[in-house]
Amino acid sequence: MSKDFNEVVDCMLKSDNRYERGAYQFMREALDHTFKSLAKEREMQPNTHISGRELLDGVKDYALSEYGPLAKTVLNAWGVENSEDLGNVVFNLIEHGVFAKSEEDTPEMFKSGLDFEEAFVRPFLPKHAPSSKKPKRKSRGEDN
Repeated sequence: MSKDFNEVVDCMLKSDNRYERGAYQFMREALDHTFKSLAKEREMQPNTHISGRELLDGVKDYALSEYGPLAKTVLNAWGVENSEDLGNVVFNLIEHGVFAKSEEDTPEMFKSGLDFEEAFVRPFLPKHAPSSKKPKRKSRGEDN
């Protein structure tokens, strides 16, 4: 009998407490989101492998759609502060039989795969910096 996802996460949290439960749930949902998005673009079988790059793109898309400008804050609250942390979460899920991997998949592929500032902060910054010039104040006696 296989363990359910929550039991597997409980086991992972006992051996590796770097990441909160939410990080694992998020990654599972992000994988589902990625698979569905890719399936719309191309014909995919249910057990089609998703590359690390595709997963990172899906993680970015899913985080932004779910959490908007708070995506980085939410991920950070779960202990996920960079792309390498995403890889650690993925490989914990692989080690516990939740996700599968191909021969090409390695933790190293996640090390610099997604810049969190670029992915989760920059899209919400103003397009143009506000002007530092203050409007001139009229002095007394000037006509309006």
